[in-house]
Amino acid sequence: MKLLRLVPDGLSLPFMAARRFTVPLAIVLVVLSLVGWAAKGFNFGIDFTGGLLIEVRQTQGAADLGQIRHTIESLRLGDAQIQGIGGGTDVMIRLGEQPGGELAQQAAVEKVRLGLGPSYEFRRTEVVGPAVSKDLKMGAVWAVFASLGLILAYLWFRFEWQFAVGAIATTIHDVILTLGFMAYFQVPFDLPILAAILTIVGYSLNDTVVIYDRVREMMRKYKKMPMVELIDLSINETLSRTVVTSITVMIASLALLVFGGDALHGFSFILVVGVAVGTYSSIVVSAPFLLALGLRRGGETGEAAKAAKA
Repeated sequence: MKLLRLVPDGLSLPFMAARRFTVPLAIVLVVLSLVGWAAKGFNFGIDFTGGLLIEVRQTQGAADLGQIRHTIESLRLGDAQIQGIGGGTDVMIRLGEQPGGELAQQAAVEKVRLGLGPSYEFRRTEVVGPAVSKDLKMGAVWAVFASLGLILAYLWFRFEWQFAVGAIATTIHDVILTLGFMAYFQVPFDLPILAAILTIVGYSLNDTVVIYDRVREMMRKYKKMPMVELIDLSINETLSRTVVTSITVMIASLALLVFGGDALHGFSFILVVGVAVGTYSSIVVSAPFLLALGLRRGGETGEAAKAAKA
């Protein structure tokens, strides 16, 4: 049986020769993402801005999420998120904080109660205050930086320092571009999105470390090969694995995006964007970092390293 090969054997693409185009493109994309942060900002969800959490149960069968969404929108209570939980009878309704203090929050709950009617039982009502939302926001920031810091420490111990710094720099590039997409498309930033970003961090690092590990292996195997050719060889030899992994994850993410409903739309959209960005960066962005950081073999002279970088 003939195996399917997405990348032909013996393929030799000059990735490092293209770095004079890919590196400026990466810089432009990062700048555009930062401009998007400043100009449009992030569309923080209820988890980070505060609001109402209302859990209801349909007492006469399965809950109709479409009808609930239509009812909530007709009440004009601002941004609302409707999510099915449990066995199809329970629904979580998230509403943005209503202007007017505590009385306004209670009035919003009463409007929802009247709008849904007697067939829905109100099981839980919570108010996410500004203090809680601020703590969640700071916790999200610390979670991302703590994960990057621990990964940097491990890679520094496991590889040479150039590999560690290059992997973290590539991951930061991916996170900035992903957040830039969120800013431009105003994707609601909530806790599931934070989980997607941390997933992208792990995926991007995994792809980058696979290539870096092959570079280190080739450095021991080919003592006299120029560094540019050696990195090109390493990328081409791992290209099949990178492409197959990316396509597999992309198919699963697209399935969630198409069939996952509104509850998983933002999460799956960010995964699709992050996987695409992570795959691109691990191939054409991570390797130039090694040359920029002066990676060379133990016995290679400074002049040889400069020649390889040039």
